[in-house]
Amino acid sequence: MAKFDTKKLETGTWVVIADGEKALFLENITDSKDPNLEVREVKTQDNPPDSAQGTDRPGRMADNGPGQKSAFDETDWHQLAKDRFAEDLAEQLYKLAHKGAFKRLVIAASPKVLGVLRPALHKEVADKLVAEIPKTYTNAPRDQIERWLCADLAA
Repeated sequence: MAKFDTKKLETGTWVVIADGEKALFLENITDSKDPNLEVREVKTQDNPPDSAQGTDRPGRMADNGPGQKSAFDETDWHQLAKDRFAEDLAEQLYKLAHKGAFKRLVIAASPKVLGVLRPALHKEVADKLVAEIPKTYTNAPRDQIERWLCADLAA
């Protein structure tokens, strides 16, 4: 295994593993050479597929030509719920940072979630952020997450 910046995963560093429907809050309770991530909290969201959430056809509007109509884009309720979950996650991280729950933070999330989460992070959280990993680890076992995390922080 390649060496990585040990300060990124030192003892007490929190790691948030997230996708649009699940977030794991983990804390490294050992040193950075052999991290042991302990679960602090699990947050989930029930997000059925878009077909189960939307029931209406997209709306129509009249075009300039005679008898022509165009359809509006259909709302992707499933993706909208994922975006809201990421925004709620940013708010929860702010509350935890404000309480002093963590001093250092690593976030590993799907690229889309990171794209929504990054601008929603409060400055107090962003200042504690030491690494972002644009990957989805949420359904992996914890020992596998620890190995992947070390490998990704080494890259």
